[in-house]
Amino acid sequence: MWLLKLRLKHDCVIGNRCEKFKITTTGMPFNVYIEKGTAYSPQIQTLQGNEKDISTFIIDLKKDPKISNLEREGNTVFFIEKRTDKIPATFYNPKLLFFKPVFVDTTGYEHWELTSWNKSILTDFINNLKQSINLIEIKGIQQIKLKDIYYPHLLPELTENQKRAIELAISQGFYMWPKKTSLGKLAKQMKISVPTYREHLKKAEEKIVPNLTNSLK
Repeated sequence: MWLLKLRLKHDCVIGNRCEKFKITTTGMPFNVYIEKGTAYSPQIQTLQGNEKDISTFIIDLKKDPKISNLEREGNTVFFIEKRTDKIPATFYNPKLLFFKPVFVDTTGYEHWELTSWNKSILTDFINNLKQSINLIEIKGIQQIKLKDIYYPHLLPELTENQKRAIELAISQGFYMWPKKTSLGKLAKQMKISVPTYREHLKKAEEKIVPNLTNSLK
């Protein structure tokens, strides 16, 4: 397994606002797809910072014509980014794996960690990025033994109900776009009410996502 670490900055609907409102985010794109020359990037972002700044960030994000289908749950937002120009997600290859979610700092820089069994997949990704992005820094590319990914590492810190809620949401496609299930169906599977399930899931997300950035700080 090969691991690529890189730092980059571009015209990003998230990075621009992180720099403007001085907050950070942790997130990642899902199944990026292209239709009629437009790239659609469904993604999840969890915002960290002052609550007032976070609310202003989200209000401003909703006004962006490149954003659609935005849903908010606490400090986490789901949305689709539509672009006709090239962004990092445009070059994402299904043979790449996210070692960690992408972390965006208060200067608008994105921190990526990707893995692949084939080193050439990573180098091709880098070369494609360099064609469209000037501010890019390769922090390292090395061969590793993959012992863990971020969800297994953090799940033991959750309560049993929180762990069950997040595992169920992932396995049933709640975080896919379009969503494959609903909170109501997931709650029914856990045999609890929707408000109770939503609370378990929210607390699990609050514990998992912020901690993913610890090694970047």
